[in-house]
Amino acid sequence: MSNLIHYPLDDFFRGFFVRPVDIGNSGGGEAPQMRVDVKENPDGYEVHAELPGIRKEDIHVHIDGPVVSISAERKLNKDIKDGERALRTERYYGKVSRSFQLGQDIDEAKANAKFVDGVLELGLPKKTESQATRLVVE
Repeated sequence: MSNLIHYPLDDFFRGFFVRPVDIGNSGGGEAPQMRVDVKENPDGYEVHAELPGIRKEDIHVHIDGPVVSISAERKLNKDIKDGERALRTERYYGKVSRSFQLGQDIDEAKANAKFVDGVLELGLPKKTESQATRLVVE
């Protein structure tokens, strides 16, 4: 009887509380995270955001000083014809958003955006810092 093997309790429960796999018609899962690449150059910032399956009309970009916010919505398209039924729906439908702060204010008037092949490309020029001026007292 002295040959008992002691296993820690956490090893016993490992994998026991795993969430079951959903095989049903569950209308999308968790909201995916928007993947973003940000590059800085002397004149400004370049941002690339992956937004696959979203129409450019459903993408909104808001700039407030150095803060850039991107939001998008993928709408559920229920084009089921007579005699058809959805067996499985895994794609996410709904809103996603992302905000981040850059190192310097953005010149909103010169900023540009284009959407090509599911990637949002933002050109965000830095706002020129205003020079201090000295007033002459008359």
